[in-house]
Amino acid sequence: MRAPRRALAAAAFAAGAAAIAALDPLAGTDAKLLDAQFAWLRARAQPGPEARIAIVGIDEAATRELAEPIALWHPHLAAFLEGLREARPAVVALDLILPDRSYDAFVPGLDRLLARALVGTRGAFPTVLGVTLDEGRRPRAIQPLFVAAAGTTPAFAVLPVDGDGVVRRFDEALGQGGERVPTLVGEMARHLGAAPREGLVDFALGPDFEYTPFTRVLAAARAGDREFLAARFGGRAVLLGTVQPYVDTLRVPVRLASWQEGEGVHGVVAHAQALRSLLAGRVIGTAPAAATAALAAGAAFLVLPALPAVVAAIAAVVLVAGLLAASTWALAGGTHLPVAWVAVAGLLALCARQAVALYRRLDERRRLRASFSGYVSPAVMAEIVSGRIQPDTAGVQMNICVLFSDIRNYTTMSEGMSAPQVLAFLNRYFDRMVEIVHARGGTVVSFMGDGIMAVFGAPQPLANPCEAGFHAARDMLAGVEALNAEAAREGGRQFAIGVGLHAGDAVVGHVGSRTRHDFTAIGDVTNVASRLESATKEAGYRLVLSAEVAARLPDRSGLVPLGPVSIKGHAPVESCGYSRVTP
Repeated sequence: MRAPRRALAAAAFAAGAAAIAALDPLAGTDAKLLDAQFAWLRARAQPGPEARIAIVGIDEAATRELAEPIALWHPHLAAFLEGLREARPAVVALDLILPDRSYDAFVPGLDRLLARALVGTRGAFPTVLGVTLDEGRRPRAIQPLFVAAAGTTPAFAVLPVDGDGVVRRFDEALGQGGERVPTLVGEMARHLGAAPREGLVDFALGPDFEYTPFTRVLAAARAGDREFLAARFGGRAVLLGTVQPYVDTLRVPVRLASWQEGEGVHGVVAHAQALRSLLAGRVIGTAPAAATAALAAGAAFLVLPALPAVVAAIAAVVLVAGLLAASTWALAGGTHLPVAWVAVAGLLALCARQAVALYRRLDERRRLRASFSGYVSPAVMAEIVSGRIQPDTAGVQMNICVLFSDIRNYTTMSEGMSAPQVLAFLNRYFDRMVEIVHARGGTVVSFMGDGIMAVFGAPQPLANPCEAGFHAARDMLAGVEALNAEAAREGGRQFAIGVGLHAGDAVVGHVGSRTRHDFTAIGDVTNVASRLESATKEAGYRLVLSAEVAARLPDRSGLVPLGPVSIKGHAPVESCGYSRVTP
């Protein structure tokens, strides 16, 4: 692909990544990543002591000591509020199910006790009454007497829950139509002079919460232990709620309470963490969608560079690690940066680029194989395509079997044929002979006029190159007989061939210049094999093979010892003949 087309494709890929980012396709993954980041930051924070929020917990001990049902705890709640009067907390919130009707018919004066305490503590601190929800998610009403006595706006003790059932955000737009409603956390913040704003609760903020048992506060209030009450609650935001196991629990990203394990915490603790974030100005906003889209588009441009596989893998690791680090750093600074889709867009870009590169390499190999398969043997082509044969590498010394063949009286025979007839004859002959050589695992190195040079054992290793070469030679002789039978039926010419075989060490590889070279074998074994082929004329056998080849044949049937055969320019070679020429 040319550069402009490649750039255009990359731009289209980036635009698609940016458009998909607007759909927030991996919101669930980002939420889980956010939880992990909160846990990581919280574990490494240096929290100071909590000085502004105190939790009073109604635990199992309280339900055992206070015999009445919680709905009739008016005297205890009144004692709790009156005990805090001298401690002067900044605000008190009751995260409880308050009765929706009077119980004076059962216990005369019961309502008046709680109402009087609410009125009597107004001058010391505001009390926010929590509105809870029933099983149908409908608000539970509070007896109007208590609302009037408190003189504050009743507020929903509710936090928004994400689709996976985890509380991560503070938001007062909780009405059925998305309208804003007063919340327990929001009203407490307002009484403390902090303006509530929606966003993610900072779950990395502050130490684990402790709680003071409700019965301990009651004991101190009834004993007039002002020092204890002032030390625990003076100037603080106080939340009263249940801390009994499996009662009013919510899932949050991290552990918030020292007495609990896992992700689940009591509602009063989740409210305390949300209030902590509001008071610290640490409600976390989410980065604009345009920023995420821009990052996804930028990551998608990784489709442009052509990288080696190892470098691409390193780039993928660096991309993911860098995005995680940047997102965690942004979260620590007060901004949630979703990066799941950004990472996926970058990884898809890298994978797409690698896929294109792989396709091109495979296509190049296919075209190379298709273009040059007729010029070299399949074994050589396989080595070239695999990269194991390089034109600039030195040859390799191997023990091979070399075959030379030649057509007898070819010059005389071709004189009576036209050039097209000669070409058709040779092509037909070579087609049959090459097929035989390849079938036996051999490699045709070259054609020399009417001659063929083939090697066995290189570049493709063979268990017994000599046996493969001998069988190929026999098959070639049989192939000539078959061609002659066809020629007889067609009125063509008859011919014969001679074949020489020798085995030994040779240097196998490329020979020639850097711009023009052949794959061949060089060594004495090549010269001897060529001379043995020539010796077939005087020996009277169509196949002459050296003793080195004969010694490695498991079956020597049909071999006739010829003794030392004299060959030009070389010492005599002990040889055998096969397939005697019929006079």
